[in-house]
Amino acid sequence: MRYDLLRILLVDDNHYMRVLLSEILRAIGVKEIHEANDGAEGLQMMRNHAVDIVMTDLSMQPLDGIDFVRLLRNSPDSPNQMCPVVMITGHSTMQRVAEARDAGVNEFLAKPLTARGVIERITQIVENPRPYVRAGDYFGPDRRRRQDPNHEGPWRRASDAAQQKAAPEDK
Repeated sequence: MRYDLLRILLVDDNHYMRVLLSEILRAIGVKEIHEANDGAEGLQMMRNHAVDIVMTDLSMQPLDGIDFVRLLRNSPDSPNQMCPVVMITGHSTMQRVAEARDAGVNEFLAKPLTARGVIERITQIVENPRPYVRAGDYFGPDRRRRQDPNHEGPWRRASDAAQQKAAPEDK
């Protein structure tokens, strides 16, 4: 993978976490790294610079990572609704993971950070991108990680029409 071509935005109110992430990214060859102190500054940074991937902390003030992602995905003046987002947090409870996923986060990375974890999330985003979907009030990456050929329903998405026709009749 050509890490040197990636443009990454780090959004975190902790200066030392941004330094750590920057060092990891530079070590793997990323050359263009932008930084923001919170979600509001991150959105403005995205208006001023082309960004391929956002890596954001969950807990920030005044605009936290989840609110940042909601604005990125749903705001009419969003700088890039489809920019992949990696949520980084030390609060990796199932509730927070679900909240981040439902906001439209692509990948989740728990602290403490490792170079391997950062590389795995970036690789996942670049090599296995998920399609974006709009369903009700959700817009973001398809939350289904894999297609299950044995899934028998219920089929709830319009894109599942082909599977609906191929599925056996309800008994």
